[in-house]
Amino acid sequence: MIRPADARPKLLLVDDEPTNLQVLRQILQDDYRLLFAKDGDKAMELAERENPALILLDVMMPGMTGHEVCTRLKAQPATAAIPVIFVTALADVEDEARGFEVGAVDYITKPVSPAIVRARVRTHLSLVRVDELHETRLQIVQRLGLASEYKDNETGLHVIRMSHYTHILAKAAGFSEHEADDLLNAAPMHDVGKIGIPDAILQKNGKLDDAEWQVMRSHAQIGAEIIGEHDSGLLRTARIIALTHHEKWDGSGYPNGLKGEEIPLAGRIVAIADVFDALTSVRPYKPAWPVQEAVDFLRRESGRHFDPELVELFLGQLPAILEVKERWAETE
Repeated sequence: MIRPADARPKLLLVDDEPTNLQVLRQILQDDYRLLFAKDGDKAMELAERENPALILLDVMMPGMTGHEVCTRLKAQPATAAIPVIFVTALADVEDEARGFEVGAVDYITKPVSPAIVRARVRTHLSLVRVDELHETRLQIVQRLGLASEYKDNETGLHVIRMSHYTHILAKAAGFSEHEADDLLNAAPMHDVGKIGIPDAILQKNGKLDDAEWQVMRSHAQIGAEIIGEHDSGLLRTARIIALTHHEKWDGSGYPNGLKGEEIPLAGRIVAIADVFDALTSVRPYKPAWPVQEAVDFLRRESGRHFDPELVELFLGQLPAILEVKERWAETE
């Protein structure tokens, strides 16, 4: 009979005193798979090989101290993300501060309380799961953005560049780091609706006729429908961008003919980033424009296609924009 794999989180317990390890074992063994180490070297070996979900680490150990172990864990990419909780008899504020300085997420003093140990472990494992969920959601968003590029004649580098342009402009417009990061990560979804556009139209080298253009314009609404309705967060931002990045300041854009500040700020920001990169990049139907010509176009379209205040902010960040353009330049 095949037994299901043990899905309980794996914890690494590190202490040079066997009695202390036994106490922690009694507290945690019912809910977790446990690994044990009595010194820093063994702790490093197990952390690298077993990738535990969390480490409970003594401070005062012969040889490598807990602080030294934690410092080494945080210096290695393979183990840097593992949460470390110090379990120690050192109870001074300075000792706690030192623990947090080297990268620990929490501090439990000995003799330990079973209830506190269980609660702290649960809390930090929950935070790990939240981070993993956010990372998974972010990867899904990025992959959907990449999927649209497979149908288009643009490259994945376009998505990278315009996303970074978006981040730079958002920061200049007063967005917090968190808000700007959301735009950076949502921007790749701006053209996801092109998945629903026939290849004959999407990849046509010549000018689209009126009927073809009507079909092409539908990609904004299709993108919003693919992403779906969300109350908050990254996907809500992605939907707003997909739906509104072709609206124009003077109301002549699509799909809803929004005008001025009726257009969500995220859509106005992405419109500038997207167009600037499209203009300055090679396409099968056109050569790349020189940067100055693209700048002149933004100025001409300020107050018509684009939010005039955002145009000035974008041009004020041009050195940073061009640095991104160079870093993610197309290669032959």
